[in-house]
Amino acid sequence: MTALGIALWALAALWLLWLYATGAHARPYPRYGYLGLAVIAVAEVLLFQKCQFVGIFFTPIAWTGYIAAVDAAVYSLAGQSMLNGRGRQFLAVTAMSAPFWLVFEAYNLRLQNWAYIGLPTNTALRYFGYAWAFSTIWPAMLETAQFLQAAGLWQHSYAPVKMGAGLRRVAVALGAAMLAIPLLAPRRPAAYLFGLAWLGFVFLLDPINSRLGAASLSDEFAGGRRARFYALLAAGAVCGIFWEFWNYWAISKWIYIFPILQNAKIFEMPVPGYLGFLPFALENFCMYVFLTAIAQRAIGIRGTNHYVADF
Repeated sequence: MTALGIALWALAALWLLWLYATGAHARPYPRYGYLGLAVIAVAEVLLFQKCQFVGIFFTPIAWTGYIAAVDAAVYSLAGQSMLNGRGRQFLAVTAMSAPFWLVFEAYNLRLQNWAYIGLPTNTALRYFGYAWAFSTIWPAMLETAQFLQAAGLWQHSYAPVKMGAGLRRVAVALGAAMLAIPLLAPRRPAAYLFGLAWLGFVFLLDPINSRLGAASLSDEFAGGRRARFYALLAAGAVCGIFWEFWNYWAISKWIYIFPILQNAKIFEMPVPGYLGFLPFALENFCMYVFLTAIAQRAIGIRGTNHYVADF
């Protein structure tokens, strides 16, 4: 199964390269993108040369390089990006990523779906590694989605699908229930219910985002627009494969212990677990929109969510 995982990673990487190569470029590829690619390449070499520092911090090193490389591609295709023209947006995404990943770590304390191994024994280094790695999650997902949109995918009009006020209230209630059930169920069956946590925030927050006048996937469906929705799903799939590929050979890494198909893994992840990356990308977006909308209202900004409108 490891060979299959390597093949999937290669296909994902080649797909991204092909999209960039065939896209309409507004600007040349900037130098920091090449630096990001170099960081990944050097880290890979040092990892297999048994460099202890790189092996311990390989996940955040690789993702830092990836974020720079993909952001550079977004800039080249679209003429601006989070690191080049929208710095406040990048800082907001990065600052929120680690603390709100801890929501899922809190779920994991009860559900016991994954565990970390090979961590530094030094407490300061261990928490530094946590903070660095967790801070790359939202930027990686959202930069990848931006890249797919900048490449022009899914931009045509679709049949509108509208959600009335009653259905939105049902979605909010359903999302709240999905988030509560894994915490309230007995521990043994709860271990099978992490999928509800990967979906719950989408149902809970997207209708609320619409009510706040912020970016909403359901509003985009109502307007016949689905590019962002499909880009997020695809970004989840791509990043999921990259996460597991880079995690597999690292010294400090995570392993999955949830009781489903432990004998059918691609890298460390049992095959069904890869499905969770798709709604997780949607959750990242919905949580980010919600938080920035609330923050903007708190400081008196109404209407367009300035940190999301240019996604």
